[in-house]
Amino acid sequence: MEASRHQRKDQMQQKTRKPARSRQRSVQLSVQPPVHPHVRNICVYCGSNPGKNPAYVEAARGLGREMAKAGVGLVYGGGGLGLMGELARTVLAHGGRVTGIIPAFLSEKERMLRDADELIVVDDMHQRKKMMFDKSDAFVALPGGIGTLEELVEQLTWAQLGRHTKPIVLVDIDDFYAPFLTLIRHMQAEAFIRPDMDVRFITVGSAGAVLPAILAAARPPSAAEAAAVSERF
Repeated sequence: MEASRHQRKDQMQQKTRKPARSRQRSVQLSVQPPVHPHVRNICVYCGSNPGKNPAYVEAARGLGREMAKAGVGLVYGGGGLGLMGELARTVLAHGGRVTGIIPAFLSEKERMLRDADELIVVDDMHQRKKMMFDKSDAFVALPGGIGTLEELVEQLTWAQLGRHTKPIVLVDIDDFYAPFLTLIRHMQAEAFIRPDMDVRFITVGSAGAVLPAILAAARPPSAAEAAAVSERF
């Protein structure tokens, strides 16, 4: 029985890849190669609930359509509920690529999306976040809850400390993130964020503005930056 448990754990940690042709698409589109050589995949953080405002779901779907059209892959938390599910299913429906990364303990709670092109089940949240970072060239935060905020702030912190230069985009749908932006300004005014340690991110008001903002900011990391990230982990 002990050997059986170990075998099941090993199987859970394996990558599950699904051939694109084995899945029916509700919309057939011609997907272009990535529009930028340094933006192959974008990590999107968002809620596992849809939220009260229908604009949040529309933003998730809109971003999914734009990513698929541009040939940019989605890296996300692997769930099938809320904005996460809406985003991932829209990317898939429009012929895009989806990589879901989810801890085993959330696989049932968040109803992991088994239709993803690549579904990776890991042991814990730390492995999930590290793998999402490694696989992504930029980060986007749609509306969400505590988990979304925690993931966003971690990327902001790493950028602030010089651990990476990947673009970070905050999608402020209907002023959802206005309180957060006010808090950042308050921290600056109270001298908890020094001018030489500013928090670098881009704020946009719509899903359609996300890709243009990322492409304008994207650049390859220098050798020193790549080495610093390697040392950090």
